[in-house]
Parts: sequence; structure tokens; C-alpha cells
Amino acid sequence: MAVSVRLMALIVACCGVVSFIFGVVAENKKPASGTPITGKGVVICKYPSDPTVVLGYLSVVFLIATTVVGYLSLFYPYKGKSVPQAALFRSSNFVVFFNIAIFTAGLAATLLLWPTITEQIHLTRNVHHNLNTDCPTAKTGLLGGGAFLSLDACLFWLVALMLADNAREDYFDETEKDGVVERGQVFVDDYTHIPAKASV
Repeated sequence: MAVSVRLMALIVACCGVVSFIFGVVAENKKPASGTPITGKGVVICKYPSDPTVVLGYLSVVFLIATTVVGYLSLFYPYKGKSVPQAALFRSSNFVVFFNIAIFTAGLAATLLLWPTITEQIHLTRNVHHNLNTDCPTAKTGLLGGGAFLSLDACLFWLVALMLADNAREDYFDETEKDGVVERGQVFVDDYTHIPAKASV
């Protein structure tokens, strides 16, 4: 199956939506706090079994997939025809959405990784010598915010892909017109150099 803009857009959209879903479910499944169990000079935090950490990392993986495929889709040589990057970056709209997509993807990754790693640390280091600990979990709202930003990044990559496709078509149109003009000039020049008839 040939790689097309539509196929790339479908992959970017699917990965972005899956990342969003995993992030939202991770946010909803995250417990508010753990249960402190007092021991001899320590407090052991018992947390309910939840898939927050796994879902958080899966959300990040699909966000990375969206970003990588989105980036590659902009410069992929469709139908074996490559376009210089300079031709794409001549479009100011493309430059704006390209930079916004990269920034949004980076911010989404930060908001997804921060609470996921924090939650993993809370689950693994659950023995505290501070007897007043309340068995905290990761900050609420970050995973959900990261999920929405992941979806936003996906949409920005799709807009950038659409603008890149337009810039690609414009580039090939200009190239073809330049080629026709050059061939026409050569053809005309062939007839301008007609030798004059020798005078008797």
C-alpha cells in the first residue's frame, strides 16, 4: 500500500486520540490518597491497585508516536517526489503551526510524565519515617491536562500536514511552470538563429 497524506493523517489522528483516552482514564483511575498503616516508628502507605502508572506511560508512548509520525509526514517524499524544506518553510502559516505543534507536544509530554513518575515513586517508596504523612498521590489534574494537550498536539500536526501538502502542490506547480517556460525559450531560440540568405 502506497504511503499517502491521508494515511499519514489517519495514523497521526489515531495515535493522538489513543494517547488522549489513556491520559483521561489514567486521571480518572488515580486514587486521591493511600491508606496509612502505622508500624514501629514508620508509616506504611497502602495504595489501592490502579493502572494509573501503566496508562500514563502508554499515553506518553502514543504521544511520542503522534509526534514522530506527524513530523515525518511533513517531509516524506510522497509518490517519490521530495520537496526542499526551504520550500515548506516559506509559508508563514506552516511555520507557525509547526512550532506550535512541537511546543504543545513537549508540554503534553511534560504534563503526562511528571504525575506518572511521581505516582510510581509514591507506590514504590511507600514506607515513611514521618508519622504524620498522609500518603499522598500525584497532583490531581496534571494527567488530564496532559491528555488534552496531547489531543491538541495531534490536531496541530494535522493542520501542519495540510499546510505542508498545500505548499508541496504550490512548489510542484511552480517547478512545472518554470520547466515549461525554459523549454519554450529554448524552442523559440532555435528559430531566431536562422542564417541569412547569401546575396548574389
